[in-house]
Amino acid sequence: MNAAVITGDAAVLGLLAIILGFVFWSASREKGVWKKFYSVIPAILPCYLLPAIANSFGLVDGAGSNLYPMARDYLLPASLVLFCVSMDIRGISRLGPKALVMFLTGTVGVMLGALVSFTAMGVIHPETVAGETWRGMTTLTGSWIGGGANQAAMKEVFEVDATLFGQFAAVDVIVGYVWMATLLFMASRAAFWDRWLKADTSAIETLKERMASYQAQHARIASTTDLMLIFAVAIGATGFAHFLAEPLVAWITSLPAEWRLRDYSLDSRFFWLVVIATTVGVVLSLTRARELEGAGASKIGTVFLYVLIATIGMQMDLKALANKPFLLLLGLIWIAVHASLMLLVARLIRAPLFFMAVGSQANIGAAASAPVVASAFHPALAPVGVLLAVLGYVLGTYCAYLTGLMLQALAGG
Repeated sequence: MNAAVITGDAAVLGLLAIILGFVFWSASREKGVWKKFYSVIPAILPCYLLPAIANSFGLVDGAGSNLYPMARDYLLPASLVLFCVSMDIRGISRLGPKALVMFLTGTVGVMLGALVSFTAMGVIHPETVAGETWRGMTTLTGSWIGGGANQAAMKEVFEVDATLFGQFAAVDVIVGYVWMATLLFMASRAAFWDRWLKADTSAIETLKERMASYQAQHARIASTTDLMLIFAVAIGATGFAHFLAEPLVAWITSLPAEWRLRDYSLDSRFFWLVVIATTVGVVLSLTRARELEGAGASKIGTVFLYVLIATIGMQMDLKALANKPFLLLLGLIWIAVHASLMLLVARLIRAPLFFMAVGSQANIGAAASAPVVASAFHPALAPVGVLLAVLGYVLGTYCAYLTGLMLQALAGG
């Protein structure tokens, strides 16, 4: 590859900031060509794609930049902390057991779908799942249970190369948003699906009132103090995670090799970094720190996350998926297993379509799109999508790691 046109991390970061600003500005337009464009193309796709185009055409050199390691080691843990600190455990419990059952069913569906699709493609097209494919599947599992932060975490924990990561990032966007479009279509016909599911929808009206009241009670204009406290929590917890991760890894490395701890990535500094950051965030959610969500803690976490997404996109090879087109079939089988299990359990427990749709999207789409599906039922319900998606961020790292170990065993790795 020829030398990049734009060199120096400061200049490249400036370019990424402009790209992200442009995407979010254009996605916010209420009418015109951009409104039509983003009704078809999700905003997250250009956040990946535009940096990828810049890298593919030599405008920047993603592989030679230090921006991704910076975002991975600092912004990723910080975003996990902010997403988890906003979790309202009592609020989630008040949603009723069916909401949580459907969310957890979605998580199990993603894990099961990974194993079924891997096995099925081993029969249909063995070349697709040969070699290191299982490693790439761990990143998609992280994304489809949690979100982009968990996806990036699995990339590091299982040492997924940039090309394979790019292939599964494409599967993530294409298959994930086809499923989201399907859920939105179903939401527009919720009455039909609720009749088919034989669901009791009386709790939905109560839920609407409760969430509208909660949103009005906690929202406030952020002060400078609020913003500094959010910064302190995010970066302070990230520093604490780094502080603990180093000696933990050194201690584990010193243990006898026959204990085989390295087989489970327990000697990975990054693994402990994300686990500690997630745990700190959950613990803080039980304290008054959770009130920072009213000042926009998760929104700042989203900013961190999208910078990470742009730096990941900057390493993508746009031609990569063309080399393994059967990965799309793998993704479709995977999502079909998830969808089938969701519908089966919803019918068995007579859960309303709202719980099924939001429980699914809280897994597959995370905080970026779960509120979109929730608000398709009623605008006041959008925070329900956020609450469940935040729970997905908590479970994403752990469940994706467990699924990765099972995929590794299936692959014989």
